[in-house]
Amino acid sequence: MPQAPLKRCTLYDTAEVGALLDDMARRAAALLAGRDAVIVGILRRGAPLAALLRERLERDHGIAGLPSFDVKIQRYSDDLRLLHPETLLTEDPAHAGLDLAGRCVLLVDDVLYRGHSLLRALDWAARRGAAEVRVAVLADRNVNVLPVHADIVGAHLQLAPDDVVECHVPPYESELSVELVRPRR
Repeated sequence: MPQAPLKRCTLYDTAEVGALLDDMARRAAALLAGRDAVIVGILRRGAPLAALLRERLERDHGIAGLPSFDVKIQRYSDDLRLLHPETLLTEDPAHAGLDLAGRCVLLVDDVLYRGHSLLRALDWAARRGAAEVRVAVLADRNVNVLPVHADIVGAHLQLAPDDVVECHVPPYESELSVELVRPRR
C-alpha cells in the first residue's frame, strides 16, 4: 500500500525564528549573567543555533567571550525513526578531558521531543562537574517522557503524535525556519 503524501507548512519563517532567537538570548543573558558559563551545542542543528545565540548574547547583551563547543548525540533520525536503542553521545577528542567543574553549562538543541538526547547531555555535563546546567531549545513538542525540561524555549508546540517538526538551520538548510510535516489524513 503506498504511503500517503506528506503535508508541509511553515510554522515560523526566517524573521519569526530570528525574533524567537532574540527572545531566547534575552532569557539566556539573565541566566548566565555573572556566571562562569560555557555554551554547548548539540549536533547537528543545535550547534549552529548555539552559535546564533552566542552572537546575540555578545551583540545585544554584552556577554562576550563565552567558550563554546559541540557534542553529537544521536537516537532518532530527522524523521523520528529510531536509529539507536541507546542514546549515543560522541564528543570531539580535543574536549575529552574537559573540566566543567563549577561552571554553568547552557545546552542548546533544536527540538525537545521525548527527552532522551537531553537526558544524555545532562548526564554528560554532570559527569564533567558542571555546577549548573541550563537548556535552551528552539522548539519544545511538550511530549517528553523523561523528567527533563528546557529552561529557555523559543516555541512551545502542541502537535499530533505523528507530526514531525523540522528546524531548518543554516548551514544544513538555506534559511532559518520551523516546519511542520504531517501525513495527509
